[in-house]
Amino acid sequence: MADSTDSRTPPTSAAPASPDADAGYLQRRTLRRGSAGWLLLTGLGVAYVVSGDFSGWNIGLAEGGFGGLAIATLLMGVMYACLVFSLAELSAILPTAGGGYGFARRALGTWGGFLTGTAILIEYILAPAAISIFIGDYVESLGLFGLTAGWPVYLACFAVFIGIHLWGVGEALRFSLVVTAIAVAALLIFAVGAFTEFGTDGLNDIPVDKEAFGANSWLPFGLLGIWAAFPFGMWFFLGVEGVPLAAEEAKDPVRSMPRALAISMAVLALLALVTFFAATGARGSAAVQDAGNPLVVALQGDGDPTPLSRFVNYAGLAGLVASFFSLIYAGSRQLFALSRAGYLPRFLSLTSRRKAPYLGLLIPGAIGFALAAGTGDGARMLNIAVFGATISYALMALSHMVLRRREPGLHRPYRTPGGVLTSSVAFALALSALVATFLVDKDAAFIALAVYGVALAYFAFYSRHRLVATAPEEEFAALAEAEAELERDR
Repeated sequence: MADSTDSRTPPTSAAPASPDADAGYLQRRTLRRGSAGWLLLTGLGVAYVVSGDFSGWNIGLAEGGFGGLAIATLLMGVMYACLVFSLAELSAILPTAGGGYGFARRALGTWGGFLTGTAILIEYILAPAAISIFIGDYVESLGLFGLTAGWPVYLACFAVFIGIHLWGVGEALRFSLVVTAIAVAALLIFAVGAFTEFGTDGLNDIPVDKEAFGANSWLPFGLLGIWAAFPFGMWFFLGVEGVPLAAEEAKDPVRSMPRALAISMAVLALLALVTFFAATGARGSAAVQDAGNPLVVALQGDGDPTPLSRFVNYAGLAGLVASFFSLIYAGSRQLFALSRAGYLPRFLSLTSRRKAPYLGLLIPGAIGFALAAGTGDGARMLNIAVFGATISYALMALSHMVLRRREPGLHRPYRTPGGVLTSSVAFALALSALVATFLVDKDAAFIALAVYGVALAYFAFYSRHRLVATAPEEEFAALAEAEAELERDR
């Protein structure tokens, strides 16, 4: 069986190339290769997620209590670990900007590729919009430059950070690494300070709902509270799966991508552990469950700010900037890959002289700004993003399972520990998390479904008939079709 470097001509059953899909077409749609080594990729993986350590996860305490959120975080950590190991194998097979879309395209066909890519796109367009609102809240609470939360702050966020991305991917990822390092250092310093006030009495101080099945002091909302806390346990890891979107711009992606994914996940698991226990143990679960800045509340409670709490407050802004910045990058690369292959309007994949997909940055940025300025509802947008994320996780895990069974001889420079069992665990937990989103915010889930439906209608009636067969992800899938035809003809 041929590996992913096979250069044979795609079969006639592949998606037909459009008239303008010649060599010039792809030359106008190229990224800067070799811009990111394993360290920058690792920083990108942590940057996607680090803002979730500073806020958001604590709302899960109001859904499941300390015990419920702890179990939910553990299960979601297992899901992400299994997913990351599966993606490490897939990204070594197909190191292109398509990421999850490219994996699902080969395993599940054009519909599977589009479903996965669209779900990822929903996540990476909605999440930055939400985070820009949180940045505005931080800027106002810190009294920076006398600014208040509102559209001027949101506009400045999108304009400045998209501008850095337009400058070039290497410069952008180095900026992200520096900001992420500051945020991670602050989390560790916070943990040292908070653990000096740690006490177990406050962990289970949320009142027990006596009518909830299985309720006790550690599970005040019963067993169902564990399930309801799934989306918030995800916030400690949400976004790390986006590292493969940088594969086309990475140095030696076959080796650097699995390494970066594994190290990113290890760092995030450590940060989740120390942040969760330090924050709840220092001040109590009840005190931080509704806080917009739970780490600051954990350090100072209702008292006056301390030097450490001020530092953590500023570092929280750095964490939000790191995640906002990196999620814009991820969204632009997923949009670039889908557009280059014809699933979305092709002009969105055009790149500048600095090899940046400028329209893939500007148009999602404009949408994100409009959503932030028009609604101001960051929590709702994050819930929609989580819904899209869980769909993509299930489909990416399924892609790993299908490729392992359908193409066991496919060249795999890296192999997932545990094989199909590992991706099966990720698949089952992702479906559970998807259902849990309806327990937390039904409106957000149905809004996401409506957006999904519009996108699917566009694909069904228009773009699926105009795919570009020479796009890397499409060629990779075409090879599988060619091999299948050869097997049938024997």
